[in-house]
Amino acid sequence: MKNQSLTEETIIDDYGIALVRRLDRDGPELGYDIGERLRAARMQALAARKPEWVAATAGDVSLSAGQASLGWGGEGGNLWIRLASFLPLVALILGLIAIQSIQSESSVTEIAEVDSALLLDELPPMAYTDPGFLQFLKLNQTAQEQAH
Repeated sequence: MKNQSLTEETIIDDYGIALVRRLDRDGPELGYDIGERLRAARMQALAARKPEWVAATAGDVSLSAGQASLGWGGEGGNLWIRLASFLPLVALILGLIAIQSIQSESSVTEIAEVDSALLLDELPPMAYTDPGFLQFLKLNQTAQEQAH
């Protein structure tokens, strides 16, 4: 019985494909009235076609008070599926923690370098606030980097 309905559906589909090819080929030669009748027939056919049902694969779908909800399937659900659904969240949290620790470590290192440079230098700390001296430090630093 099921094979017969599939065969009928394929016959109907093949007929529709052949009809579309013929209309595409001969369509521009048809008159306006025939084109309008074909358009009206197409609208009726689209209104009368059966909707296609899609099976839910992730679990049970329930509709309550106009809202659809997706269940885990079964009564208790599968523990591994639930744990796997939280893996992206755990990975995101671990990534954010790693980024924060790397950034805080690099900022501490930069501050320590500046402090050690200030303590080892013979200049007073007020010299670092002078805009001309800051320009001198930048030029001196680039000269030292090029020498290494």
